[in-house]
Amino acid sequence: MVPSRGVADYFLSIHLLPFNSEANISSKECSEPQLQWNITTFLYPNTDDAPALFGLLDSSFLFAYAAAMFVSGIIAERVNLRYFLSLGMIASGISCYLFGIARPYNVHSLWYFVLVQAIGGVFQTTGWPGVVTVMGNWFGKSKRGFIFGIWNSHTSLGNILGSLIAAKYVESDWGLSFMVPGAIMGLVGFIVFVFLVPNPTDVGCSLPNSHVYRKIEASNSSDDDLYADVGDGPHPAGEDDYNDNLRSESSPMLSGHRRIYSVQSSTQDNAIGFMGAIKIPGVIEYSLCLFFAKLVSYTFLYWLPLYIAASTTYSTSLSAYLSTLFDVGGIVGAIIAGIFSDYSGMSALTCAIMFGLTFPALFIYDYIRNASLGVNVVLLLIAGLLVNGPYALITTAVSAELGTHPSLGDNSKALATVAAIIDGTGSIGAAMGPLLAGMVSRWAGWHSVFYMLMGADLLALLLLSRLVYRELKLYAQRRRVL
Repeated sequence: MVPSRGVADYFLSIHLLPFNSEANISSKECSEPQLQWNITTFLYPNTDDAPALFGLLDSSFLFAYAAAMFVSGIIAERVNLRYFLSLGMIASGISCYLFGIARPYNVHSLWYFVLVQAIGGVFQTTGWPGVVTVMGNWFGKSKRGFIFGIWNSHTSLGNILGSLIAAKYVESDWGLSFMVPGAIMGLVGFIVFVFLVPNPTDVGCSLPNSHVYRKIEASNSSDDDLYADVGDGPHPAGEDDYNDNLRSESSPMLSGHRRIYSVQSSTQDNAIGFMGAIKIPGVIEYSLCLFFAKLVSYTFLYWLPLYIAASTTYSTSLSAYLSTLFDVGGIVGAIIAGIFSDYSGMSALTCAIMFGLTFPALFIYDYIRNASLGVNVVLLLIAGLLVNGPYALITTAVSAELGTHPSLGDNSKALATVAAIIDGTGSIGAAMGPLLAGMVSRWAGWHSVFYMLMGADLLALLLLSRLVYRELKLYAQRRRVL
């Protein structure tokens, strides 16, 4: 399932090297006839049009992706996810392939590229809400952060693989930079169609936590009702799963009100609506927080290779390869965030701590960017760990938790809708970040870009302040009870 989330980032990352090479066309390395074909000169002989061209192409993809994500989540709740995901991947591969065949077929229309980008953005929204739902179906609450943290590494692997494929073909035939990933996507989409089992009940397996706790009566919302009455009988799911469920159900992330729960051995198949998902406590805060988190992450995804090349003496190729270290750090960060969240039971605090540490990390990286290669490697790994850690936690484990919030009652099918709302809001930030970075870097320089990113991290931290306060308050009350 590696490309299922990486498919979007994978598609985006293959734009970077042609742009970066074109931006450095006057350098000694690129003055030789190494770039016989690239997208910019293919459309416009005047290379000054490169920033505007790629800004338009990237925006058409990202804004289409963000807008369609909200609809995609609602659809995913109501259809067979095997068909939904496989169709989305195959169609995404076709759109990526259509972008690349413009080179051998000499398609020079800018609006052809814009249309293909927008179509690709729409189809790639099938990935995230679908796969988060499948993962939520197969894995229970126990160690969910750790499991999702490892699984989420496919986003960074997709970014790295996309950059390496682009690096291989961009100087000889840029069309293959799109056609090869498109073929891979289509192949994996077929594999998903053949082998994916969306729900363990489809093959006669029991649900991971079949004895779940559901709301049967609402009590007052005071913090005195810290623990719900779950009865004194045996807990078939096992003591560990029982404790995990109790902690999860009473955590601030999932507790808009205190409730009484009882054991219920079956779930309903009703799908929640958009407004119902919005009203789940924590969805709005995490959605807005992810807006700024993805703004920072995707600014790095788009601009980091160019920034390294422009601010150091490193070659274009070395800058592109160094930029992949940011994604390597992101893999580690996602796992660390998941482990800490599982151990503490405080997802909002985990994200807040990492956002707080990101601020000085970005400041240090910006001001010692001319340091040695080894220092740059370490700083890029740390930046990727801190930036992508909370982003990964929110889009995976937190979305899965909120999608099974006890306030849903009989509406058990909300995972895809909640995941789509959170990730869709974040994708709007992902679309705006690279655009703002391009304008700010031109008008005020790279230092100002980093100030913008640090400001975005601060806003993400502030948006979680209410949830962090609740988590700390609940933790203190649990300590007094114990």
